Amino acid sequence: MLRPGGRGLLLGLAAAAAAAVAARLVGWWGPRAGSRLFTPGELARHRGGPGEPGLYLALLGRVYDVSSGRRHYEPGAPYSGFAGRVIGRFYGKDGLPTSELAQVEAMIPKGLEANKQELEEKKKFPPCNTEWSSARGSRFWCSQSSGGVSRDWTGVPRKLYKPGAKEPHCVCVRTTGPPSDPAPDNPTHRNRGDLDHPNVEEYTGCPPLATTCSFPL
Repeated sequence: MLRPGGRGLLLGLAAAAAAAVAARLVGWWGPRAGSRLFTPGELARHRGGPGEPGLYLALLGRVYDVSSGRRHYEPGAPYSGFAGRVIGRFYGKDGLPTSELAQVEAMIPKGLEANKQELEEKKKFPPCNTEWSSARGSRFWCSQSSGGVSRDWTGVPRKLYKPGAKEPHCVCVRTTGPPSDPAPDNPTHRNRGDLDHPNVEEYTGCPPLATTCSFPL
């Protein structure tokens, strides 16, 4: 457990909470046997560089060995900025939890719920396969594994508008069966899947039921 705390918050509470949620979800960290105290200087020698004794991450006042996630935390990796650093001031010099710890712990369930909702949305509207070339322009297409979502249907490309997003993005939409979000006051449907969802729109110039949409330059 790392208790001395750093010189102020090195990262915002939201960033710390997001990092904690991500690491817990994919299992990149694992506590080592036994426990000991680290100073920020000692922790800084565990960033996974050549000749360094380990690859550690401090979150919510505890130090974790993230060697199994080396490709994510080692120098030059996407999350290397978190390794070997005190992330947040969660324990004071007296060893007692700070108010920042309580705030971040309160944020984690919200982050987990948001992640769950995002995964459910991705299953309902899997991202399209996409490609672009200077010779042929853009192409969007759907398959039974597009967007990393395996399913028993293919779907057709559509623009999906999300609240708060500046631009739509391409998703694959089911064309048969009941809608994913049926109207509570209208149990009947037209066997059109999610084609009538209010947040999706056809691509201009692409046949309505085509699984591939091409847009030459």
